[in-house]
Amino acid sequence: MSIQFHEPTGVFSLETAHSLYQMKADEAGVLLHLYYGEKTSGNMDYLIRYSDRGFSGNPYEQRDRRGYSLDTLPQEYSGSGVGDYRLPAVQVLSENGSRSVDLRYVDFQIEKGRQALHGLPYIRESADCETLTVTLRDDVIGLEAQLLYHVFPSQDVIVRSVILKNTSKKTLTIGKAASACVDFLYGDFDALHFHGRHCMERQAERLHLPKGATSFGSRRGMSSHHSNPFVILSDRRATEHQGDCYGFMLMYSGNHLEEMEVDQAGSIRIVTGIHPDGFAWRLEPGDTFETPEAILSFSAEGFNGLSNQYHRIIREQVIDPRYRGTKKPVLINSWEAAYFDFDAEKILRFARSAKALGMEMLVLDDGWFGKRDDDNSGLGDWVVNEKKLGCSMKSLSDQIHQIGLKFGLWFEPEMISEDSELFRAHPDWALTDPERKPMLARNQLVLDMSRQDVVDYLVNAMCAVLDHAKIEYVKWDFNRSIANCYSHALPPERQGEVAHRFMMGTYQLLSRLLEKYPDLLIEGCSGGGGRFDAGMLFYCPQIWCSDDTDAIERLEIQRGTSYGYPASAMGAHVSASPNHQTSRMTPLSTRSIVAQSGTFGYELNPERLTEEEKEQIKAQISDYHRFEALIAEGSYYRLSELDENKDYEAWMFVSPDQKEALVNLVMTHIRANGPFPYIRLQGLDPRQVYRLEGTEESYPGSALLYGGYAFGQLRGDYPAIQLHLISEEA
Repeated sequence: MSIQFHEPTGVFSLETAHSLYQMKADEAGVLLHLYYGEKTSGNMDYLIRYSDRGFSGNPYEQRDRRGYSLDTLPQEYSGSGVGDYRLPAVQVLSENGSRSVDLRYVDFQIEKGRQALHGLPYIRESADCETLTVTLRDDVIGLEAQLLYHVFPSQDVIVRSVILKNTSKKTLTIGKAASACVDFLYGDFDALHFHGRHCMERQAERLHLPKGATSFGSRRGMSSHHSNPFVILSDRRATEHQGDCYGFMLMYSGNHLEEMEVDQAGSIRIVTGIHPDGFAWRLEPGDTFETPEAILSFSAEGFNGLSNQYHRIIREQVIDPRYRGTKKPVLINSWEAAYFDFDAEKILRFARSAKALGMEMLVLDDGWFGKRDDDNSGLGDWVVNEKKLGCSMKSLSDQIHQIGLKFGLWFEPEMISEDSELFRAHPDWALTDPERKPMLARNQLVLDMSRQDVVDYLVNAMCAVLDHAKIEYVKWDFNRSIANCYSHALPPERQGEVAHRFMMGTYQLLSRLLEKYPDLLIEGCSGGGGRFDAGMLFYCPQIWCSDDTDAIERLEIQRGTSYGYPASAMGAHVSASPNHQTSRMTPLSTRSIVAQSGTFGYELNPERLTEEEKEQIKAQISDYHRFEALIAEGSYYRLSELDENKDYEAWMFVSPDQKEALVNLVMTHIRANGPFPYIRLQGLDPRQVYRLEGTEESYPGSALLYGGYAFGQLRGDYPAIQLHLISEEA
C-alpha cells in the first residue's frame, strides 16, 4: 500500500519509491503537514514545535494555549481571515459579506485507482495508483473541501487537487481555489522558475527565496510565454546531479499563480493554482468546483533526477496512450518557406522536393481559408479558399498523398478577426467589454470559448474540413493574449468565471475532435511555446517549442523546457540560414543536432537547397530514425550547471537499459587557443564498456562518468558534435 493511515497517531503516510509525504489532523481538527522528502521510517509528527510568537493569535477553542496558532502551524490547505496571515489556499465570499474560511478535518477515504476530472486534463491511472481523499469542512459557511491525493509510487509522483462543495443553503463565491498548498517547517531554498517572452520561452532562472512572498504567474488567459506553470524548490547546494529538489507543476493551460512565502520563523509555504485575479466562481447550494491537478515530485538526485521523474510521468500518464512509443513523422512546415504566399502548385512542388529528401509529412500552415492573405482578416471562417489554392482541399490532400507524404493543416480555433464573416454574423461571440473598444493583437479578437454555441460551431466547422480531405495532423495555434475577458452570454455576477470556462471550452473542443478522429495528431502551439504545459500535453503529444527557430537560441529554450517536459513533446525543426528571426548563420549539421532533441522536422524552402545540403538532410533524417526511440524514451541529462559561464551547451540521452547513449555538444563561443571541453557523462553503467560508433575507440563507463570525455579543439561558427555510444554487451 502506497497510502497508509496509522490510527493510533492519526498520521497519513504517502509513499513513493523514493519519497515520503506525511500529515495528520490534530486535536483541533487542523490538518497539519508533517513532512515531504526523502523516504524515511516512523512518524514525523515530532518535528512540530509550538511557540508563542507575537501577533500570532489563537483560535477561540485554543485561547488558553498561546503557543497554538494557525499563523505558525504547517497546514495542508490554508484558510483565510481566521488568523493565518500567510498565503491562503482558498478564499470565499459569503452572502453576508464575510470572507473567513476555517477548514477542519472530517474524515478520509483510501481507494485503489482514481476518478477522472470533469472537463479538465488529469494524470491517467496507472496499475499502482492509489487515492486518498481527506474531507475538511467549515460548518459556519457550509463549505466542504475534499483534498485529493493520487499517489503514483513507481513514478515518484503525488498529484493533488481539490473539490470545493457548497453544503449550505446560501450562495458562496470562490475568490481563490489553489490546487495544492505545502508547508515546509524549515529550509534554505532556492526557487527555479521559467520566465520568458515570445521567441524566448522558459528561460531558467534560479533565485534564493527571500523573507516574505515571491510569486510567478500569468494573467494572459494562457499559461504564457512569460511564466510557465512549473516551479522547483531546491536546497541551495543542489546541482544538476545531487541535492534535494521539489517540483510543483500545474496541469492547466490558463491563468495560473505560483506563490512562495518565507515566514517570520523561516517556514516556507508554496501555493499553486488558478490565478485569483479576476476569478470569482459562484457556488450555488449543492454545487461543486474542481481545481486543476498539481503534479508534485521529489528527488534527492538534483535537478536532473527530478526532470527525469517528470519526463516519465508525462510520457506514461499524461500523453494519450495512442502516441506512446509511436514514431512521429519527419515533417516540413510551409510557414517559413512561403508564409501567406502560396497556391496548390507551390505546395505540391514543396511536397515533391520533401519526399525526395526522405521527409514524411507536409504541413500547410496559415492562409488556406477565408479571406486570409495576411494576419489581419479571416480567422473564424474555416472554409477552404479554393480560389487561392486553385483546387479543393481534398484534391490537394489526395495529390500530396499520391506523392507519398502525409498531410497536415494549421488552425487557430479560439480566435476571430474583426474582418471575417463570422464576426459580422456573431459579434457577440467575441470576448469584448460592453460599450468599450477592445484591445486588438494582430487585428484579431478572441472567441468566447465559455459559450457552448461557439464550441459547437468550431466542432462543425473544423469537422467539415477534416471530413472533406485526408488530414493526419493539425497544428493548433493561439496567437494573442486574452483581454476584455467578458462573455455576452453570462450575467454580471458570473463574469469572474469566464477565463476558467474559456479553458474548459478549449479542452472540450480538443476532446470532441480527438474522440471523432482518434488517429489525428494535434501539435499544440501558441505563437510557438506560449501554451507549453501539462494540460495541453494531455491532448497534444507534442507542442511547438518556440517560434524562434534559431538553433543557438533554441539551446536555451530547449534546456529550460527540459527541466519539466520530455524531448518527445518538444516541437523542433531545422530552419533556413540565415535564420528568419535572428539573421544568424549556423551550420546545417548544428541545426540538425539541436532539432533532433525534439520532434524532428524542417521549416525551410526545400527548393532553395544546394545539392550538398540535400545530401546532408537525407543523412540527418536517416540518423534521426536510428536515434528516435533513444531520444523519445531515454533518460535525459543536462551536462552543465545552469549558472556556469561556459562556451558550450551539452546534453545526452541514455537508453532505459543503459546500453546506448547519444551525446550532443554545441559550441556557442569559439576562443583562440581556448580550453578543450572536458565533460563528465551521466547515466551510463560504470560496469560496461562503451564503443564510440564510427571509430575503434572504447571506454569504460566508469571512465566516462568520473573522468569525462575530451572533445578536443573545435573551430568555426557554432560547430557541433554528436557521439553515439554503444555498449559492447549490446
